[in-house]
Amino acid sequence: MAEGVPLLTPVNLLTGFLGSGKTTLLSRLLADPALSDAAVLINEFGEVGLDHHLVERIDDTMVLLQSGCLCCTVRGELADAIKDLHSKRERGLVPPFRRIVVESTGLADPFPVLSTIKADPVLRHHFRPGNVITTVDAVNGLTQLETYVESNRQAAVADWLVVTKSDLADVGVVAALSVKLRIINPDAPLALAADPAIDLAALIDERPTLRANGLQSASGFYCDGPAVLTTADGTAHASAVTSFVMTMERAVDWTAFGLWLTMLLNRHGERVLRVKGILNIAGEERPVAIHGVQHLVHTPVHMERWPDDDRRSRIVFIVDGLDVGLLKRSFEAFALDRTPAHAAGVAEEPVLLERLSSP
Repeated sequence: MAEGVPLLTPVNLLTGFLGSGKTTLLSRLLADPALSDAAVLINEFGEVGLDHHLVERIDDTMVLLQSGCLCCTVRGELADAIKDLHSKRERGLVPPFRRIVVESTGLADPFPVLSTIKADPVLRHHFRPGNVITTVDAVNGLTQLETYVESNRQAAVADWLVVTKSDLADVGVVAALSVKLRIINPDAPLALAADPAIDLAALIDERPTLRANGLQSASGFYCDGPAVLTTADGTAHASAVTSFVMTMERAVDWTAFGLWLTMLLNRHGERVLRVKGILNIAGEERPVAIHGVQHLVHTPVHMERWPDDDRRSRIVFIVDGLDVGLLKRSFEAFALDRTPAHAAGVAEEPVLLERLSSP
């Protein structure tokens, strides 16, 4: 392995709906020292405008920028492009990049990009999912969120939400968009691309992915109650995106919780857009932070300390079309019950999980 290269290289995803400003944000990132140790995978060089950054053309799909960042076009499958980068790095043909940033297409559901790493037996031994950065257009974002399921999913899986074109939109519209984004994704930090003080390096910093020792509100999360996305006229949104918090007084059985989450994601992973929590595990003094996007679950992290005196477990779920009541009941039956009747809860669990999807 090349000197200075991490054991598992993080792959960050830059996503967002059509016209939401992904390419403009990427151009700013490419000029920032934060990406000097990165390889960036994009659709076409011409879309980003790299001429003034270009230092050296390595081949017809790869150039080295002045900052030290390696910029590559994706032709064919993403997995093949990442494998090619890995091979070139191992042979010393390109600089030893420490992270990859992938810009997705505007209509893409982000999960297939994230799942590429886990699905490929070669990639998962050398790479891991990193931050997801989602751009949202302040001018058209509200309409897109009310119309397109893909836009909702892109916002829901984000580790960072970046609102673009806020300087072109009415202040009230930007505020309304921020409220709606907070309903869809109650935990991701929200930044304005037009803010000259925006910290571009923070977007690809791995620490915001888990934020294990710096959760975002006194309760641990922005989301303190259930919220259902609605359209402008107040009717329920067609995508049925819902965010809610489960709070548990009793300690969590770690083994039972692992089995429950595995079963849940196996049956309904496509609809569990995001799960994130801080758990009071039986027999553990320190809390454990969990974080997952659909079928992908990051390695649990033992936090240094509880953020406050509240020792209850809190889990934020962002789901699409799942029955919230049944989800809570399923969890309580399987992961919390320590009485002899626990076996009944286990027997009931598959039935509850099968019934989670809303009609």
